[in-house]
Amino acid sequence: MSAGSERPAAAAPGAVPAPRASRVELRLSCRHLLDRDPLTKSDPSVLLLLRSQNQWVQVFTLDYYFEEVQKLRFEVYDTRGPSDLGYQDDDFLGGMECTLGQIVAQKKVTRALLLKFGRNAGKSTITVTAEDISGNNGYVELSFRARKLDDKDLFSKSDPFLELYRVNDDGSEQLVYRTEVVKDNLSPVWEPFKVSLNNLCSCEETRPLKCLVWDHDSRGKHDFIGEFSTTFEEMQKAFGEDQAQWDCVNAKYRQRKRNYKNSGVVILADLKSYRVHSFLDYIMGGCQIHFTVAIDFTASNGDPRNSCSLHYINPFQPNEYLQALVAVGEICQDYDSDKRFSALGFGARIPPKYEVSHDFAINFNPEDDECEGIQGVVEAYRNCLPRVQLYGPTNVAPVISKVARMAAAEESTGEASQYYILLVLTDGVVTDMADTREAIVRASYLPMSIIIVGVGNADFTDMQTLDGDEGILRSPRGEPALRDIVQFVPFRELKSASPAALAKCVLAEVPRQVVEYFSYRELPPRGLGTHTYDAGPERARQPGVRPVSVSSTLGVP
Repeated sequence: MSAGSERPAAAAPGAVPAPRASRVELRLSCRHLLDRDPLTKSDPSVLLLLRSQNQWVQVFTLDYYFEEVQKLRFEVYDTRGPSDLGYQDDDFLGGMECTLGQIVAQKKVTRALLLKFGRNAGKSTITVTAEDISGNNGYVELSFRARKLDDKDLFSKSDPFLELYRVNDDGSEQLVYRTEVVKDNLSPVWEPFKVSLNNLCSCEETRPLKCLVWDHDSRGKHDFIGEFSTTFEEMQKAFGEDQAQWDCVNAKYRQRKRNYKNSGVVILADLKSYRVHSFLDYIMGGCQIHFTVAIDFTASNGDPRNSCSLHYINPFQPNEYLQALVAVGEICQDYDSDKRFSALGFGARIPPKYEVSHDFAINFNPEDDECEGIQGVVEAYRNCLPRVQLYGPTNVAPVISKVARMAAAEESTGEASQYYILLVLTDGVVTDMADTREAIVRASYLPMSIIIVGVGNADFTDMQTLDGDEGILRSPRGEPALRDIVQFVPFRELKSASPAALAKCVLAEVPRQVVEYFSYRELPPRGLGTHTYDAGPERARQPGVRPVSVSSTLGVP
């Protein structure tokens, strides 16, 4: 299964764009397949199906999205030809279901093949392995200088600048970068510049490049000094061998002058390659997503025994708290190997002393606030409701600080091994706004994202200030957040939409936030060794990661 297409971000010449979309390849292998042929062995092929609108649909290409549960089904058939595939029940060798997120998070998934009605297909198994094949998702920093350029001015020396062009497939030339002008200097040293590999050579290292050197003229009639052609592949090899210099040639002079050699020499003074890792790089490197939910148990939710309460447990329809919890939790669970999730509550009086708490474990185990799977969180929530007294106020800073302490402990490991997502479900504007802003600003330096879902019909206008979409969030002391880590969504805006739409809305920014944090900390994915990054808030604030393309083909390699 090979990769599909992607949509690279456009960038001005010299700018460093957002990380390019990653690509993954799914490789299949089967063992101990049933033998349906009496005289020969089976000729297996695989049919890939995607769950869409409650139906299994055959697919050849699909996009990977972190924020969606993408259910896949692999069906193995003994085929006598392409026309028979999927139509002969007698030739069905077994099937397996999983999510694309599970494959990506585990890198390799091995499952038993099942026949109809859940019967094992003997000892048959299928293994699906994911591999990131995006390749050159990075950029380079180049620095050029020149020596003994031709003098084009009568009363002073030339004012040279350099232009770098990419040669397209149709022969046209695309400007990649134009340096600054160095005044009155025949041996200029130009400032280093950064350019993405996509912009430089369309990620094809053998693509032709052209460098032109000009003498600047204030009226725009620049005088041509000379040019040379190369490739990025040649640049790297020459630089590694300390031979990265090219004759700057003026073709007209070469034709007219018998002893003409060049109009100067251009030297590649420095070349640095930077790898821009994608969200998938970190996930497939073993980074775990630790999911925590914090639920509002303040009195403004209403008595849970009353059908008008936001906490009312309707046996036929989950309340808004449960809908948001399950929608987001089902996504995150694929990226946490132990499937244990922290579940906290705030704003209630809790047993045994019925004192107000703003960061209590809803399973009432202060030593271990984790629940087994999302269903375990749901059961803990339902069991918690009759045991607590809804109270107030709506203080969110304590739960943010509690998760931030876990994230800070993880930060000290110096590895890209854990990232924390805190889902806060609340029915009103937070009371401790100043403390919450302070806590968010501190958390922006940690491997952590915060999703706030507003439940009910309250006026959530003030909550929008916590979401950095309209400007950088600042603490009460004026300190700016390093990263935008908060996503706020009023549930009522998506009430009529599917749970998948809610999850997609609130989780869409997480991949970008993960990449931003680890790039800022200069932490490569585990197992990839040390890579160079262009770190810092400026780099971190680049736009987010785009969807990953996955293609499928019939057949087992």
